[in-house]
Amino acid sequence: MFNFSKPEIDPKYQAGLEKQHKRGKLHAIERIQALLDPGSFTEIYSGVRHNCTEFGMGGKDIPYDGVITGFGTINGRQVAVYSQDFTLQGGSLGFLHGQKIANIIEAAVNARCPLIGINDSGGARIQEGVNALAGYGDIFYNNVRASGYIPQISIIAGSCAGGAVYSPGITDFVFTVKSISLLFVTGAKVVKAACNIDITDEALGGADVHARKSGVAHFFAETEQECFASVRRLLDFIPHYYGDNTGKDAEGRRNPAFKFNKAKRKAIGEVLPEKQSQCYDVHRIIDCLADDGGFLEVHAGFAQNVVVGFTHIAGRVTGIVANQSACLGGVLDCDASDKAARFIRYCDAFDIPLLTLADVPGFLPGPQEEQKGIIRHGAKLIYAYAEATVPKVTVILRKAYGGAYIAMCSRHLKADFVFAWESSEIAVMGADGAVQILFGKELKNGSVSLEEKKEEYRRSFMNPWTAARAGNISEVIRPEDTRDKITAAFDFLQAKKQMSGVKKKHGNIPL
Repeated sequence: MFNFSKPEIDPKYQAGLEKQHKRGKLHAIERIQALLDPGSFTEIYSGVRHNCTEFGMGGKDIPYDGVITGFGTINGRQVAVYSQDFTLQGGSLGFLHGQKIANIIEAAVNARCPLIGINDSGGARIQEGVNALAGYGDIFYNNVRASGYIPQISIIAGSCAGGAVYSPGITDFVFTVKSISLLFVTGAKVVKAACNIDITDEALGGADVHARKSGVAHFFAETEQECFASVRRLLDFIPHYYGDNTGKDAEGRRNPAFKFNKAKRKAIGEVLPEKQSQCYDVHRIIDCLADDGGFLEVHAGFAQNVVVGFTHIAGRVTGIVANQSACLGGVLDCDASDKAARFIRYCDAFDIPLLTLADVPGFLPGPQEEQKGIIRHGAKLIYAYAEATVPKVTVILRKAYGGAYIAMCSRHLKADFVFAWESSEIAVMGADGAVQILFGKELKNGSVSLEEKKEEYRRSFMNPWTAARAGNISEVIRPEDTRDKITAAFDFLQAKKQMSGVKKKHGNIPL
């Protein structure tokens, strides 16, 4: 947690402050103050007022047009921020309200600093009609323009409905708060009227729904203060703009000031269970590789069969993608493929090296996944890895079968180095399935032994040395040497540059 002592609140916010507190929520200005370094916030465009005269709006004064915009610092580094004030016209977005947000996004791009939006709004200001929608359009355009150049973070600190949802949907990271965040295209009343379905707003688009089921939210917090602390921690891991070399020396090398408990180097070899069929928690592997600063998991509640997040390894910020054996055996399905692909593309956009920890039995079979489009979703993962030009290092921990072996950043998708543990298995499929196909007739008439043929298949095809002889594995390694191998590989790749390829505008990712 961080230290925060609340400065004096400007009298212009006092009335709204009490309204929000009665709802159990912080006011827009309190949220900014809780998020930023104390005393660092500078407000801009505070004098903006709407120019709508229809439906009784002519004589209505809405201070700062319902959204506070400005800039300040987090952990000493510049950020731009906006915070919608629900106590003023329900935080509704009119044309000039939208212009203020669009302008702060543009200012963040020009200043090369992260943008943080705190969303708490009833949606478009109906009295302004299509002009309100124009405000949204300008925001969306600037969100897209900023994408991949500066980090964009959305905090859902109340209602975010209708057209408002698409700005967070474009941004890089969405934070939600238990019992406070609501995010949906159409609310429960509209769903009842249109579909005759009774559902609460919370069940339709609450924080837990988006953190665990839809995957819209990347982070879930119990309280607003916990949410703001998580945002601050995220900004300690990620670059603050494309090309940011903070934490590196003049040549772009990693910062040597890091701490690592050397006892973890040996402990990594004790994580895998004795039997291949037994599960384990891949977080234990990550912990053995990471510096003492720990691992910041992204999308922790969603598609838990794959784990993604940020850590430091020997002082270098690293993005990690790992199959999670403890959930569905680490199999890849539609949601896991989407989750990993999005994270990979974020890391590639901001030049964050990628470490892949592979232990994957395949893509999830069955009619449900096929009908959801596992081909299309799995293709996103393959596309993201193949397209990524950052340093890519893969470690095969235990098994990598079939198309999933290819998809988890294999040498064939231009991983720079692929290491495999000595006990790992790399094959088209597991021994049981392979033997059933290869020796089906013989097994049926009893001329061969199932167990003997499975052992023969494992010995001949399912060991890392077979792949190493073919040049598909860079090196077969011991678990306790993993961190050293990874560190050396990323050091070697620190000056890696994108090679020129086929001249084209851009590819067509299978969205």
